[in-house]
Amino acid sequence: MQLSEKLSDDFKTALKSGDKNKVSILRIIKAAVKNREIEKGSALTDEEICAIFKSFVKRANESIEQFSKAGRTELAEKEKQEVAIMQSYLPQQLDADEIRNLIKKAIKEVEAAGLKDMGKVMKAVMLKTKGQADGKLVNNLVKEILETISAA
Repeated sequence: MQLSEKLSDDFKTALKSGDKNKVSILRIIKAAVKNREIEKGSALTDEEICAIFKSFVKRANESIEQFSKAGRTELAEKEKQEVAIMQSYLPQQLDADEIRNLIKKAIKEVEAAGLKDMGKVMKAVMLKTKGQADGKLVNNLVKEILETISAA
């Protein structure tokens, strides 16, 4: 089943079950997908729909951070629930250890010698993860590993 079909089916199910939070989120996502389809002039692929979900997850995570800093825990919790719903449509994320292993392989492949080669390593790792890792986490881990290499 394509992601667009799953999105529509889940939206209908959430409407019937009265899950207002899920209906709200899926309605926003469906509108964003429809707008992107109109811009593109054709149906979106699953990867393009995943990109929409990722952008919404990224925005929600930034909101959670801001709400937490401001002491608005109830709003942060609401955003966390929304993120959980949106992430259920994304590929399973890699954990930090798996990302570290990919980074080490990429460092060997591109023959990175230190922080100056960070761009090469990032590009290689992001191609391998294909949306299964947060870019910010990958960036921090690459920096951490390359700093230990250049310090040695």
